[in-house]
Amino acid sequence: MDLPKNPMMLLSVLNQKLRDFYPSLHELCDDLGLSEKDLITLMSSYGFMYNENTRQFR
Repeated sequence: MDLPKNPMMLLSVLNQKLRDFYPSLHELCDDLGLSEKDLITLMSSYGFMYNENTRQFR
């Protein structure tokens, strides 16, 4: 799957997938073939942090 390049669109897509399809960030990354560390670093560069308790980026 090609993820959006726009930070706000990416945030929306990731949070929607985490809410509706995946019980954890690890499982989302594993299924999409992404590095969890790289995704967290990318989202952090946009100012978003992952909250494990709510399973979403904020």
